[in-house]
Amino acid sequence: MAIAVSGATEYLPVKMTERKRIALVAHDNKKHELFEWVAFNRELLAQHSLYATGTTGIVLERELGLAIEKLESGPLGGDQQIGAKISKGEIDLLIFFWDPLEPLPHDPDIRALLRISVVWNVPIACNRSTADFMISSPLMVSNYERLVRDYAQYRERAGAGVQQE
Repeated sequence: MAIAVSGATEYLPVKMTERKRIALVAHDNKKHELFEWVAFNRELLAQHSLYATGTTGIVLERELGLAIEKLESGPLGGDQQIGAKISKGEIDLLIFFWDPLEPLPHDPDIRALLRISVVWNVPIACNRSTADFMISSPLMVSNYERLVRDYAQYRERAGAGVQQE
């Protein structure tokens, strides 16, 4: 059921259960910081479904004994895999410790991942302080409905210009 908010814009509720689906991503210069954060929050994170790109997932699983669904490395498509999971409603939170001072060849992929997270109203933590606030929220361990814009009209408009064969 769509919910009208502020005029004509309609939103659809997306249910997030008590067991959140959390994507963990870190650039090379931020991996140590993410590992420390995950180790500190290990017990809470173990109660959720975890996803990670490349080396980040391998090291977290091995060192901390956490079950993690490992995707490709970021530059090999891992960022895009997480973005695809977000657009399909398969990720509830994104913890993405990225390095704003390091130029990266896959920068367009990084921007696309952040953009798709905003499009689908997925909470994003890009640094340790935000991750601390997010994980300590009472919403982390309860059901929650986030509102996502209803893109039905956008899809219809976008498809209107496509010629039928």
